[in-house]
Amino acid sequence: MAGLYTSLRQQHPSSSSSAAAFATKLLLLLTILPLSLALFAFSLQWRGGGLDDPLSRWSPQDSTKFPGLEITKSENVGTLSSTSDCSHLLGHGQAQTFPYFRDWTFQYNSDLKPKICITTSTSAGLDQILPWMFYHKVIGVSTFFLFVEGKAASPDVSKVLESIPGVKVIYRTKELEEQQARSRIWNETWLSSFFYKPCNYELFVKQSLNMEMAIVMAREAGMDWIIHLDTDELLHPAGTREYSLRQLLSDVPSNVDIVIFPNYESSVERDDVKEPFTEVSMFKKNFDHLTKEVYFAMYKEATRDNPNYFLTYGNGKSAARIQDHLRPNGAHRWHNYMKSPNEIKLDEAAVLHFTYSKYSDLTSRRDRCGCKPTKEDVKRCFMLEFDRNAFIIASTATDEEMLNWYREHVVWTDYTQKLKLLRKGILTRIYAPMAIIQGLRETGVFRSVIESTQSSASSDKLLESTGSNNTSRIVSSQLHQSRKIGRIYDQQATARKALEIVDFTSYEPAVPPLSPPSYDSDFDSEP
Repeated sequence: MAGLYTSLRQQHPSSSSSAAAFATKLLLLLTILPLSLALFAFSLQWRGGGLDDPLSRWSPQDSTKFPGLEITKSENVGTLSSTSDCSHLLGHGQAQTFPYFRDWTFQYNSDLKPKICITTSTSAGLDQILPWMFYHKVIGVSTFFLFVEGKAASPDVSKVLESIPGVKVIYRTKELEEQQARSRIWNETWLSSFFYKPCNYELFVKQSLNMEMAIVMAREAGMDWIIHLDTDELLHPAGTREYSLRQLLSDVPSNVDIVIFPNYESSVERDDVKEPFTEVSMFKKNFDHLTKEVYFAMYKEATRDNPNYFLTYGNGKSAARIQDHLRPNGAHRWHNYMKSPNEIKLDEAAVLHFTYSKYSDLTSRRDRCGCKPTKEDVKRCFMLEFDRNAFIIASTATDEEMLNWYREHVVWTDYTQKLKLLRKGILTRIYAPMAIIQGLRETGVFRSVIESTQSSASSDKLLESTGSNNTSRIVSSQLHQSRKIGRIYDQQATARKALEIVDFTSYEPAVPPLSPPSYDSDFDSEP
């Protein structure tokens, strides 16, 4: 026993060194293993992956990739110099990748409900139309009816617009004007007070006639809802879980015919804004989304010596359910020949109106009208007081005077005043449209549309676009140089009245652009 104990005691140092060796090896293994894994991961990344992305198997390799997937060389931008207003749409020289949206071409399945279309009358360029259009595609609009003139009808711009799925471009040709001259609108009273007047009145009539035609096209396309919107307006579907216009309209009860979107007005904070959709985040809320107490208590501070609370209109825009006997009721509303539509007004969603958001808007609006810059004559051209004042300033003031006037009446530079109105809820910050449009630009969507159009235009399509379309544009241009919109309509409408039995049913007048409620002097006496 003693010998055994002695033997065990003699072997103890050997046993300790074995345990120490084991611990050393274990520590070494624990050190090497994570280093090996890190080196392995680094080598995969350095080689570009080396593993198949399961998501890539969801779409065929030869299918059209999401715009912006490929790295585009900066020298390709030079090939776009012929498109006058496309350069800053292209963003950086290299488009960022967006691999998890491969094959997203903004085309919606036929079973996606409800189907929403937007109609507009525009003379804008691609720098305004493309961000406007693709933003609305993101929130659920599938179809666009574009009645184009001016820059929007030029070959470079219209070719791009025609290439986009879901877009129908309608040119103001002689044939279109003759077709609209046969509209029943000319024999009715609801729009008659706007007939045969220049500038804004003429545009208002033209928009109504275009809306009437868009209703027919929307029915043929199987649309559920139609919205009239200008290209300086963005729908803001606030209150929906997914920021979705489609979700918002799908929740509307089936007995509702018209959905009214109160408008918010852009409140610019600089006089050098170039891209309002991505540079303007502050908006003035509509009266409908404020309490009466707050609205009138802050009215004078919010108005800033301008004629009204908003610079321009304050009665919003609307969406109409496609149904029998639907008709326009001016650019802001819809109506029905056979019934009084059931309307609802949204409590959170709005339309964001980017009005006078660029300093150049003063001169561009001035150049579209030939009225004399006098207080009396501008009443023939403009419906709203601020438009009249802006036209006179742009027509009579020097560049320095005009810039000072713009800063005083449009630009919000007083930080204390802005903060006060933001806290009271008169002003609000909205970032979602800015983020969406900036994201579209950075992923190369606008670049892809422009470049694919220029590279894939076939000779037949090119001949067609520069032949028949340009001919019709020339005819249209000559027509507009020799007469205003009302004259041919006046002649044909008079002839119809002599030959036909006219329905003299009286309707309520069309809803014009209306200013928000003015300051209520009795409010001060209320308890």
